[in-house]
Amino acid sequence: MTEQVQVIATHNGNFHADDVFAVAALKHIFPSVELIRTRDLDVMAKADIVVDVGGIYDAETNRFDHHQKGGAGARENSIPFSSFGLIWQKYGVEICAGDKEVASALDKNLVSAIDAIDCGHVEGVQTGISLSQTISMFNPTWQEEGDFDACFDEAVAFASRILTRFIAAASGGVNAKAIVANAIEKAEDPRVIVLEQYTPWKTTVLRLSQDALFMVYPSQTGQWRIQTVPVELGSFEDRKKLPAPWAGLSDKELQDVTGLDDAMFCHNGLFIAGCASFESTMKMAKMALEY
Repeated sequence: MTEQVQVIATHNGNFHADDVFAVAALKHIFPSVELIRTRDLDVMAKADIVVDVGGIYDAETNRFDHHQKGGAGARENSIPFSSFGLIWQKYGVEICAGDKEVASALDKNLVSAIDAIDCGHVEGVQTGISLSQTISMFNPTWQEEGDFDACFDEAVAFASRILTRFIAAASGGVNAKAIVANAIEKAEDPRVIVLEQYTPWKTTVLRLSQDALFMVYPSQTGQWRIQTVPVELGSFEDRKKLPAPWAGLSDKELQDVTGLDDAMFCHNGLFIAGCASFESTMKMAKMALEY
């Protein structure tokens, strides 16, 4: 990175998730940068990067506002860019250590959601508390004589941590694809896919294997699990359920039914079960295939 950035300017006063996350993202690659919150055009003109204020979008000169007439463009899915999205377009890949796939996943799962809410692109009434609302809660209320700049700094620190975790999760998902694809290729029986360690698998299995019915993998506590493959992401319908007589059983009851002395449990929904050993869990898989 040859670009030298010493000063970032954004607007003062009340803040939202887009400017908070935009600054948090920039501080990820420019950790010692000075932040100035102002609407003074002369001060902004001297800043290296101007975010969410100023009425100009020009990535080459590092001006990232979206409030001007006509906005600052939109994604292919029609979600407009806010300041966070504009920053992410230019710096996202660098923030994600050069990994375009991780940066794209962040835009899909985090950045575009912040942009959509900030630009009023969300249709219908939202339920629950959004991340954007959470960031807004860092603003002083009308009953408080709070320091907006200090509150902004607190919000940026919070957003920075969230951004780091989103990057970690996206990176884990990208790296998992290769592991799961290799497990599918190596499977002795294409209907039973064995993972040597637990990795997120559903997206890759549904994309690459029409045959997979069960996944076998170790739990974090050392025992083994067998889990059904759903017909599609988010579905509660499985390609094949575990045997009905196992439903809701645990320990001795399940051991008696399966003949496996280390069988531990089977969920009443027949989508996951477990044994202490890999060998027994693979026997469970064989029984499930034949049921």
